[in-house]
Amino acid sequence: MASESIHVRVTGPLQAHLQQQIGRDGLYENASEYIRALIRRDLQSRTEAWDWLQRKLEPALRAEESDYVSVSAEDVIRRNALK
Repeated sequence: MASESIHVRVTGPLQAHLQQQIGRDGLYENASEYIRALIRRDLQSRTEAWDWLQRKLEPALRAEESDYVSVSAEDVIRRNALK
C-alpha cells in the first residue's frame, strides 16, 4: 500500500497540547506518531463499544419470542420519565 500524506493545520490550544505530547518532554517523537496513536485509540474504543453493545443485546437476541413484552411508545416515555 502506498503511503499517503494528510496535512492538518493545528493552532491555538490544540497546537499547544500537541507540542506537549511530542519532543524531548513528551511521550511521542513527533506529531505523526501522536496522531497515529490517537487514531489507533479511536479504533480500539469503537471496537470496545461495539463489543459491549453486542454483549448487551445477545440475551435478547437469544430469548424466546414468548419472553418479549409488548410496550407502546408512551409506555417507554413514561418509564424513562420516572428515572
